[in-house]
Amino acid sequence: MTTENSAAPAATDPFRPRRRRIWPLVRDVLVIIVIAVLVSFLVKTFLVRSFYIPSGSMEQTLRIDDRILVDELTPRFGGYDRGDVVVFRDPGGWLPSEPKVERSVLVEAVDWVLALVGISAPDSKEHLIKRIIGVPGDHVVCCNALGQVTVNDVPIDEGPYLNLAPGQNAPEVIPYDVTVPDGSLWVLGDNRDASRDSRYNTDQPGGGFVPIDNVVGRAFLVTWPLDRFGLIDFHHDVFAGVPDPTP
Repeated sequence: MTTENSAAPAATDPFRPRRRRIWPLVRDVLVIIVIAVLVSFLVKTFLVRSFYIPSGSMEQTLRIDDRILVDELTPRFGGYDRGDVVVFRDPGGWLPSEPKVERSVLVEAVDWVLALVGISAPDSKEHLIKRIIGVPGDHVVCCNALGQVTVNDVPIDEGPYLNLAPGQNAPEVIPYDVTVPDGSLWVLGDNRDASRDSRYNTDQPGGGFVPIDNVVGRAFLVTWPLDRFGLIDFHHDVFAGVPDPTP
């Protein structure tokens, strides 16, 4: 007479093989996402940043709500030149204080992630963008009899980028006579009569000059809207006849 084993066979989990197949896929996707975020963070921190234009001070070169890319790396090795369009942090007193808008935790979290990878630019309103007119040592004066700015006693023809009203030959004259100190820049907007730039901030602690340490980088590309996609013209030729500053 034979006897049967009274112990029931161990139950098997029909979902275990599927779980074993899914987990490596999920793990690989998470690793890819982490690497992508890290690379984007490094690019945003050291190479290129995205900003949008909050005002019309640089029209028609840049228009309100244009999305731009800023080169953070190249200027660290080559410095800045007259004509460069630069983004910089407020040196103090240039921007009006604005009340902080309360946002939900979810919106803040999403914006933080998008900013981390360089898609969103929530701090654009805390920065300014202007064109460099004077570099360290330059003697910049406004204006000659034709309303032109002179740099190191040479008048510059800013017609290629100035936004002037029909029939207007030169921007409104705001007199100044400055020598740019070491480590600073003198910057003006292309939409000169609608730009609160170096001219209007001479009463601030920095005297209207922008410390180079405040400069984020050089704007070089409009990425949005698509019909305006293209490189930003620095118009270096406008300053080709300007001599180096006298020591």
